[in-house]
Amino acid sequence: MSPVTLALPIVGMTCANCAVAVERNAKKVDGVSSAAVNLASEKVTVIYDPVIASPQAVIERIERAGYQVPVATLAIRITGPSLPAQAQDNAPPNHAATIEHTLSIEVPGVVGAIVDLATKKVTVTYIPGVVARADVVSAIEQAGYRVAEAEFQKESVDVEKLARENEIRDQTRKLWVGVAFTLPLFLLSMARDFGILGAWAHSTWVNLLFWALATPVQFYTGRDYYIGGYKSLRNKSANMDVLVALGSSVAYSYSIAVTLGLLGGHVYFETSAAIITLIKMGKLLEARAKGKTSEAIKELMGLQPKTARVEREGAEMDVPTDNVVIGDVVIVRPGERIPVDGIVISGRSAVDESMLTGESLPVDKSVGDSVIGATINKQGLIKLKATKVGRETALAQIIRLVEEAQGSKAPIQALADQVSAVFVPAVIGVAALTFLVWLLSGSGFATALVRLVAVLVIACPCALGLATPTAIVVGTGKGAKHGILFKSSAALQRAHELDAIVLDKTGTITRGEPAVTDIVVADRWTEESALRLAASAERGSEHPLGEAIVQAAQEEGMALSEPVAFRAIAGHGIAALVDGHATLVGSRRLMQSENIRLHRLIPVAEQLQNEGKTAMWLAADGDAIAIIGVADTIKEGSREAIFRLKELGLQVIMMTGDNQVTARAIAAEAGITERTQAIGQGQILAEVLPGEKSANVAQLQEQGLVVGMVGDGINDAPALAQADVGIAIGTGTDVAMETAGITLISGDLIGVPRAIALSQATMRTIKQNLLWAFGYNVLLIPLAAGVLALSPNLPAYLRELHPVAAALAMALSSVSVVGNSLRLRRTRIG
Repeated sequence: MSPVTLALPIVGMTCANCAVAVERNAKKVDGVSSAAVNLASEKVTVIYDPVIASPQAVIERIERAGYQVPVATLAIRITGPSLPAQAQDNAPPNHAATIEHTLSIEVPGVVGAIVDLATKKVTVTYIPGVVARADVVSAIEQAGYRVAEAEFQKESVDVEKLARENEIRDQTRKLWVGVAFTLPLFLLSMARDFGILGAWAHSTWVNLLFWALATPVQFYTGRDYYIGGYKSLRNKSANMDVLVALGSSVAYSYSIAVTLGLLGGHVYFETSAAIITLIKMGKLLEARAKGKTSEAIKELMGLQPKTARVEREGAEMDVPTDNVVIGDVVIVRPGERIPVDGIVISGRSAVDESMLTGESLPVDKSVGDSVIGATINKQGLIKLKATKVGRETALAQIIRLVEEAQGSKAPIQALADQVSAVFVPAVIGVAALTFLVWLLSGSGFATALVRLVAVLVIACPCALGLATPTAIVVGTGKGAKHGILFKSSAALQRAHELDAIVLDKTGTITRGEPAVTDIVVADRWTEESALRLAASAERGSEHPLGEAIVQAAQEEGMALSEPVAFRAIAGHGIAALVDGHATLVGSRRLMQSENIRLHRLIPVAEQLQNEGKTAMWLAADGDAIAIIGVADTIKEGSREAIFRLKELGLQVIMMTGDNQVTARAIAAEAGITERTQAIGQGQILAEVLPGEKSANVAQLQEQGLVVGMVGDGINDAPALAQADVGIAIGTGTDVAMETAGITLISGDLIGVPRAIALSQATMRTIKQNLLWAFGYNVLLIPLAAGVLALSPNLPAYLRELHPVAAALAMALSSVSVVGNSLRLRRTRIG
């Protein structure tokens, strides 16, 4: 079996070292080939062999490491086997084992299944957001069992969301407890330092009161840091929790020793409490901000309506969308969202697809047209036949692609990962060295201790861990809202490095189908009468050019006549009798062979051919009466897209199998050959055979160019694979989209400059984040260690970085990184 990719939500990760621990433990499961954590979305993407490994084994390993994976359960009633072969078997089949094995193997995301034959109930444990009820039902039915008609269920609970909300509520409660005890403790400490407490300042009961106020903060508000630090050390690594627990515990323990008279000096209970409370505040702000980074994909998930109206056995009924099965007739009223993918079998309407494709204009739909689940029916009532449900719908696949991209790691993240792996041990070493240096220099035990604590709490591995993934999550989510799907973070990164973009002509720049562009008539005929005559004659033709003429007449609402004595003349055109006129439509050679009087239309035909168009001659009763120009027209937006690509500094190259004349005409119309200030004139690669496309891309790469390839067809797949970044037009073939690193859901070329602009903005944000994360630690750790204390000319308040100030800086550092990434949501990409 082919490897399975699965995204598991993780609760309990606090920093980059936690992400490393989750990855390392997931990879220890036999059969797991890859595991990558996105700290921003708090998910691990695992690739495993379903024959050897299982989701259950991965989850158990992660939970043993001290992290939680939220799962949900679903109960389904079965009514027995439906395959005669099972009933005829000599030995009674093990129904329970069959169903349990089928669900565990065939449905990625199912953690386990338990069948109770007495109640005929299947209880399925699954990963929320990965599996829908329809997927489970489909697998059970394919195994040969019938599923009872589901009762109308209440809206399912999002267990992942619930787990994260519970975590935030718990953290908020602990923060307020911390504030309640730290604030009076801090104020009393300040009052003592400023002499406000008078004679009580050095009383033993004051220290005991401080101890009493600090203890709930240390062991209730700070409990998570001790637990997280223990789990981290048990996994043979050290994370942020270790630094916080160590730093606050040193201050707290020293203060106890002073209070008990074991040591002399000043107590630092307010310091230990403030450290924990401020960092708890920072982590809570960070959690809320991280939640906003994935809002785009949450919006996508929320697009599918909860219920669908279906027609079963002649009756209409409302059912949960998860209960819709392939073949169901679904009724969608005006203003409602379409629940699943399907084909219209009744009615006409306009459908708003902007939430998936980014296109603002509604698309007309009628019988035979495909519709996408989660889009909005704007006008008439339509009935559709469900063709894709559950995880097979376009929306589900889009969400899966976005999650996989977010779960992958960008190459630029490698340096941060390497630093994060040794960061905490290095900081502990620096803190210990700081303590020894100041202690041996004669500054005193208390001074050395304060600087040790400051170093421990100011170091921030979280900012390093969040710098890349937060920007990736926001960038890929924004792309999805604009109909741009990045297959991986590497594709997102590579797109900003492009030097040249190669555009396949047919289906990419142009519509990929011929259309009437010109009608030039002789005397005594009008364009309307000539088009009606030609279209009536071509009604019996199956040639694409003939179909284009018929379509042009139909778009004008013309009533066409039935041709008589129709005959196709291979390679030349057609002949027919229309309304008493002996009619010919075809090439000039056909006209000459039939001795048609061409009049003065020859220059018109030559002019059209010079423009890259096919000149179709129309004759009636021995006279040429019109020239009809037919061509593969460029898409709306192609010219603007090409202009914007040039503005981005890209060399634009059009690749086509057409001859030079046609290629130059299309290139001129699309603006490729126009000179621009940014990049100059584009290039044309004409008369390229399908098998030569990838070789042409390779030749450009040999010139030192980073090349992007845009295409839509099967014959574009090798070139898309050869290119540094392949971009598939979403209206094209599945092969092209599988090969490409970026997919545009709509067929509009404007998505290409949008994708590149988004890549540039995302990489700019990542670099800013990394600069901040590295700069923060490189600059502030030495300050916390007391390097400025060596400058006697500086004021005293500048020479010393108090641990409380260090904790505040640490609390805000990762929030700053997340906040900077969130700015991407407001970036204009066109």
